[in-house]
Amino acid sequence: MIASLLLAAATPAAQQAPPAPVEVTAPGPIGALAGTLVDPDPKAPAVLIIPGSGPTDRDGNNPLGVKGSSYRLLADALAARGIATLRIDKRGMFGSRGAIADPNAVTIADYAADAHAWIEMLRKRTGRKCVWLLGHSEGGMIVLAAAQKPDGICGVILVSSPGRPLGDVMRMQFKANPANAPILDAALGMLDSLEAGRRVDPATLPAPLPRLFPAAVQGYLIDLLAQRPAQLVAAIKLPVLIVQGDRDLQVSLDDANALAQANPRAKLAVLASVNHVLKSVASDDRAANLATYADPSLPIAPAVPETIATFVKAKR
Repeated sequence: MIASLLLAAATPAAQQAPPAPVEVTAPGPIGALAGTLVDPDPKAPAVLIIPGSGPTDRDGNNPLGVKGSSYRLLADALAARGIATLRIDKRGMFGSRGAIADPNAVTIADYAADAHAWIEMLRKRTGRKCVWLLGHSEGGMIVLAAAQKPDGICGVILVSSPGRPLGDVMRMQFKANPANAPILDAALGMLDSLEAGRRVDPATLPAPLPRLFPAAVQGYLIDLLAQRPAQLVAAIKLPVLIVQGDRDLQVSLDDANALAQANPRAKLAVLASVNHVLKSVASDDRAANLATYADPSLPIAPAVPETIATFVKAKR
């Protein structure tokens, strides 16, 4: 049964200080994958946090201007509620850079295989029977692919995750920003080409599209755009939590609703005044919303960890 909630960002009554983080590794294709484990209680649920799109690290930051440390703050907030987390660097990037030679030579299936390597490592290290998979944004696509093989997975948590083919989501994003008007036709045409499996010479695109669609990542984008998240979530028999902020500029309530409709057993939680990077925003002002992406001093909206912790504890 789908339960759609509009939750305010209320601070929980009592929290405990998070334990010291521990650096851990799991086997990758040619070298180690790297991550950070925060484990306040070996008997408590454990959540594997899968990062979102592009060069996003285990803390939720990337060199493209996102510096809000959302995953690190989420891990601390969940630890204060007694929930363990393992947050990771994707193969070929940051601490996991030695796992493959070319970080762009990947598919969703490759990342899903890495998720299972992390699950196996964490189960052996801690004795847990299963691990929760949490995917943020594009990471939700990886979680959905990984959960098609449910071994060792307690359940799935989709946070700000696309529910429609990603090409539809990206079209929405391009159209939502009036500043994109001069490049809109080229951007939409680029998506059409990638969905058809055709690569495009970035030199033929107007700025700043060559930075968004470099030749090196077009193979991955072709694979990514072919994913069908609603079909994937429909096939999952495990517990599913869908978390969506109502002030998310990148993924909409339409996506959350599409996921929930595809899996009627899922729980849908719509969080008031929460944006894509899981921070609280007080208005619909776009500039103020985007400013939170680069501010690690802003805490995670408390409703996010509270919703996740309540769900996983109830499913133990």
